[in-house]
Amino acid sequence: MANPTFAPVTGVPVVSSVEWSSGLLHGGGDCGLWCTTCWCPCITFGRVAEIVDRGSTSCSTSAALYGLLCHLGGFQWIYSSMYRGKLRAQYGITGGPCGDCCVHFFCERCALRQEYRELVARGYDPMLGWDLNVQRAAAAAATTAPAMHQQMMR
Repeated sequence: MANPTFAPVTGVPVVSSVEWSSGLLHGGGDCGLWCTTCWCPCITFGRVAEIVDRGSTSCSTSAALYGLLCHLGGFQWIYSSMYRGKLRAQYGITGGPCGDCCVHFFCERCALRQEYRELVARGYDPMLGWDLNVQRAAAAAATTAPAMHQQMMR
């Protein structure tokens, strides 16, 4: 078994070889995500990329590069498939680079929505960005009472 990876905000070990939390063609009830990804996939990609990169790349920078690659010949799927691979690696999700490329080439918008839903299932709100997700996790940890240890009785 490979060395365990850890969730970026919580530090919880991630089990290797897990499946995606939702299917590629999962309809879901999030009309906003569907509309945003359908009409402006660069926004969905930017939000996913910021969380996957743990804030080192901003949503707007990733979205702009995605849009530029789309405009210059439709090569955005190569860029976005790399982030799918990064997301899989962070959480030990099954799959491989060839599958990532194929999914993004043939069904880019479905792949972006699946990645977004995966981050939501992992406790992130990609609309908030990395910094606010970290602050939210820290606030939740600060308000959680420490575990009580039982003392031995005679």
